[in-house]
Amino acid sequence: GGSRAWGVGLSTDIPPCRYSLYTRTWLGYLFYRQQLRRARNRYPKGHSRTQPRLFNGVKVLPIPVLSDNYSYLIIDTQARLAVAVDPSDPQAVQASIEKEGVTLVAILCTHKHWDHSGGNRDLSRRHQDCRVYGSPQDGIPYLTHPLCHQDVVSVGRLQIQALATPGHTQGHLVYLLDGEPYEGPSCLFSGDLLFLSGCGRTFEGTAETMLSSLDTVLGLGDDTLLWPGHEYAEENLGFAGVVEPENLARERKMQWVQRQRMERKSTCPSTLGEERAYNPFLRTHCLVLQEALGPSPGPTGDDGCSRAQLLEKLRQLKDLHKSK
Repeated sequence: GGSRAWGVGLSTDIPPCRYSLYTRTWLGYLFYRQQLRRARNRYPKGHSRTQPRLFNGVKVLPIPVLSDNYSYLIIDTQARLAVAVDPSDPQAVQASIEKEGVTLVAILCTHKHWDHSGGNRDLSRRHQDCRVYGSPQDGIPYLTHPLCHQDVVSVGRLQIQALATPGHTQGHLVYLLDGEPYEGPSCLFSGDLLFLSGCGRTFEGTAETMLSSLDTVLGLGDDTLLWPGHEYAEENLGFAGVVEPENLARERKMQWVQRQRMERKSTCPSTLGEERAYNPFLRTHCLVLQEALGPSPGPTGDDGCSRAQLLEKLRQLKDLHKSK
């Protein structure tokens, strides 16, 4: 979340006053509205071409919004009920709701940043029975139903568990759609915690906090589908190649991503199994990465402090590599 024009996308060391303006005042909201107008003009059909995933009675529909964000509709196709994840452009999300012929009953917000929560007001007003879920610690706009770690939201056949993953923001949540009820893969809607070959900035926490949150999702199954909050794949994989140039899984994925992006096709979802193979932010336990980034004080391997130092070093290098 956030934006480069406010400094939010430039570095984790932005002045606290500027970050507060973006997250806590109407100036931030007005800036988000300006970015929304510009993106609608630049990408009238969205920044990327997306493909829905159909399972047994469940549909996941990515919606490209702003310049590189993704919102999602999770649909119970039999009950014709929908849940929206991070609906930052209410116009685009509403168009998808109407096209699918479904009723919006819930909004799941990963965190407070306007590029993830900016559509909460319009959509919750338009759909009067729609509940807005999120963390009470995060100042989610128009929140009606606060969630805690491991709370489950049930909508038709959809069973969606909230997992607390602080770091990017204090109250950041990710949402895990359980695949068992529809006999398909589980789906992780990761907001700004985890991207294809990347992770979000730590605006409201420490490296230890972020490492713990990444470990939370690292414990999920290899076949879990990852639906991130942004289209950052090509740049992230480029950075991964700098720190781990011999990684063949990264090289193969990069070739596929470049083919996709040449046609403006979305790169999501990936799987957590794939991410374990090439995402450096999930590989702080790997000797090859520890050796590449130089010695860390104290023991390496499973030592949480040492892995956190490695994560912090990765983040600093990534911010220098290019802003995302």
